[in-house]
Formats: sequence, structure tokens, C-alpha cells
Amino acid sequence: MAAPREPNSRLRDTIAAVGCTYEALAKDVRRVAAENGEMLQTNKAAISHWVNGARHPTGRTGQYLAEALSRRAGRTITLTEIGLHDAESALATEQDPVIAATELGRADIERSRFLAIAAFTTAGVAMPLAYDREATARMLRARTGRMLVGAEDVDVVRQITAAFSAADERLGGGHGLTTVTAYLADTAAPMLRARFPTEALRRTAFGAVAELAYLAGWKHHDLGQEGAAQRYYQVGYQLACEADPRGHAAWMMRTLAHQALSLKQLHHCIDLAEAALANGVGHVDGQTEALLHITHARAYAATGEKPSAARALLAAEDALLRDDGPQPSYSRVSGPAAGTVASHTARTLTDLADHVGTEQQHRDAFTRWDPDKYKRVHALTYADLGDSLAAQARADEAVAAWSQALTLMEGMMSDRTRKAITSLRSTLAIYQRRGVPGAGELARRAREVLA
Repeated sequence: MAAPREPNSRLRDTIAAVGCTYEALAKDVRRVAAENGEMLQTNKAAISHWVNGARHPTGRTGQYLAEALSRRAGRTITLTEIGLHDAESALATEQDPVIAATELGRADIERSRFLAIAAFTTAGVAMPLAYDREATARMLRARTGRMLVGAEDVDVVRQITAAFSAADERLGGGHGLTTVTAYLADTAAPMLRARFPTEALRRTAFGAVAELAYLAGWKHHDLGQEGAAQRYYQVGYQLACEADPRGHAAWMMRTLAHQALSLKQLHHCIDLAEAALANGVGHVDGQTEALLHITHARAYAATGEKPSAARALLAAEDALLRDDGPQPSYSRVSGPAAGTVASHTARTLTDLADHVGTEQQHRDAFTRWDPDKYKRVHALTYADLGDSLAAQARADEAVAAWSQALTLMEGMMSDRTRKAITSLRSTLAIYQRRGVPGAGELARRAREVLA
């Protein structure tokens, strides 16, 4: 005989706190569902069953319930708060990006280990291709928050994002991760449920929080926690759609494609890169467009489509030459566009087995990145340069480049730098047997850093 289910005390207490009857709440749930194209028959008996634990809401009804309670409370009430999320479902992408951002941030704080081992999925890469932006926009606009948000509130979000982005480049993704995600969950995301004096400021606010979500995802990516990174990127995409469904949304498509390319998970990457270009071209400046083209080039190179990769590389170079307006903050976050194009051109040429071209692009990238501001970029570029030199049988120069990389990587909380060190050890072992000068000392340093 199955054990009886426990009453849902969280849901009961929340209903009591907002001060409404089961009948009124059921009516609210039906209204929210109707806004999203779904006709429900929810009544007060259903609410009672959910509170008593006899049944659970099915399908998207739990989301409608949380939304109905949020509107009455004038603040974000998540599924976890009303006892309807388990740990697995807490990681799912919500229809509501504001709630999703809140849930992810709280999961980072309360269940960090569980979120850290979340799985990256190839299906998740394709999420933007089937995303119903209009349905989400209707839900978000149906809210009537009580708090009024001004330009200063949004500026603070941007300032915090900029400060932690700068620290991330110098100290690695592990530095300040909890602070960033706590601020996202407790302050930045809930701000989006408020009232805004103008539509322009509302869009700016969604864009600012999208950039913060991107930073949280980037920090997880740098730590090698790809499932968590993917979920933040998906939320960032959803928020970007509300801020700027052309340029900013295209940039977040690019981000999801880049993550998949870095993991050599090539499904959907070309489609996503093409969708980003279709969205963004004509709506973004030349610097940003160049970054969209270079992602297209990398996707083509990774799948062996050399002529298409070459055309995309030329398109990136052409776009980079345009001087047609300010570059938005969401695409400046990755650093100077010329440096990013050079770095990713090098990776494209690596996939095309052009090691001489790869070397030239890495050396060009060094001149584009401030070595103090972008310490991690320089470290990883030196590591990649060493790989291209090794591929050309220039062992002495490869050891020198790797040595410089190792020096810059010291003290960083970054899984990407650790992987770069690990990847060169097998080549160093060969160099040691051949008596290449400096190989033994570099192997010793690598062991110490990894230990």
C-alpha cells in the first residue's frame, strides 16, 4: 500500500500570506493559463488537493499557479517556494525567464554541487530555434508590479556585471561566482517584475540582467561546469529576447553555439549560427556582426565545410572594417572585437589544419588584447600558440610559449587553464625523451600547478 502524501505546507502558507481564497486563486490560475493559450478547468477543489498533497499540478499548471500567486504578492514566487520543484526540475528551463534566473541563482547557492554536475545537452543548443518569444512576452507583460524601478537601479546592475567581468578575466571563473549568482537571484531578476517609467528603460533592464546571466554562465563554463553554463545561457537568451529580439538575442544564440563548438558537440551549431546572422545582420554594428560571422566560420570549419568557412572568415573581416555606430555592451563583454576575431580565426584555421595561419592569427591576437586586463586570454593564447608551433615541429619555441602560458595561469581558478596544462603534458613527455631544452622543467611546473 502506498504511503499517503504529505500536505504541501509551503503552498498552504504562501496562499495564506497573499490572503486569497481557493476559489479566487483557481480563477487566477485559469486566467494565467488562458493568457498562454491553454484552457484549464482548475477549481477550488483542485487547489485544496494540491495543498493537501493528494495531487500535484500537471503540465504547466504549476507555473500558472506560481504566476498567479506572484501577481497577488507583488513579487516573484517560484515553484520551489510553493513546494512544487524537486532538484531535477529546478534545473529545467522555465517558460518564465525571470523565474528561471531566480531558480538558477538560488540553486547555485543552496545546491551548488547538484547544479555543478548538471548535464550539457545537444537538445539545449537548439532551444532558441524553437523558442516562442511571443508567448513569453505576453506572460511577462501581464504583470503589474508595485515597485517602480529607475535608471539608477539598472545602472547598478551594469556596474556590478562590469566589475565581476573584469575580475573574472584576471582571476578565473571561480572568483566571485556565488556573489554573482546571489545578486542575480535576489536583486537583479526580481527587479524585472517591477514597473518601469518607460518602455525603453524596461528593455534596458532586461538587457542588463541578460548580461549578468551570461556572466554567470561564462563563469560556470570557465570552471568546466557546462550543464550549468548552458542553462544560464538559455535564460540569458530568453531575457535578451525581451530586451532586443534582434541584436542581443542573436548574440546569445552565438554564445550557445560557441559553447557547443568548444565541446565539439556540433549538432545544431550551423543552424544556430545562421539563425543568429539572420536575426542580427542589419540590426547590429560592424564589430558585433563580425563576431556573428566568425562563429559561423568556426561552425563550418568544425564540420569540414572549408569553402563555406573561408567565405565566413572574409565576411567577418569585412564587417570588422565597418565604422557604423557604437558597439553594444552585450558584445563588448567578450573584449575587443578585433582580438576576438583573431582568436577565433586561429581556432577556425586549426580545424582546417592550417598551422602557419593559426600561428599568425594568435600572434595578431596578442596585439589586440590588453595583457593586464585580459590575463586569462593571454594565457590561453600562449597555450594555443605553443600547440600550433608544436604542430610545425618547432619544439623549442613551443616550450617557450607554454612556459609563458603557465606563468600567467598561476593563481587562476579556471578549469580551462587546467585543461590547457593537462593537454600539453603528453607532448612534453616526448620532448623530455628527445632532450628538448626546458621541457623537463616545464613538465615539473605543470605537475605542481595541477597538484
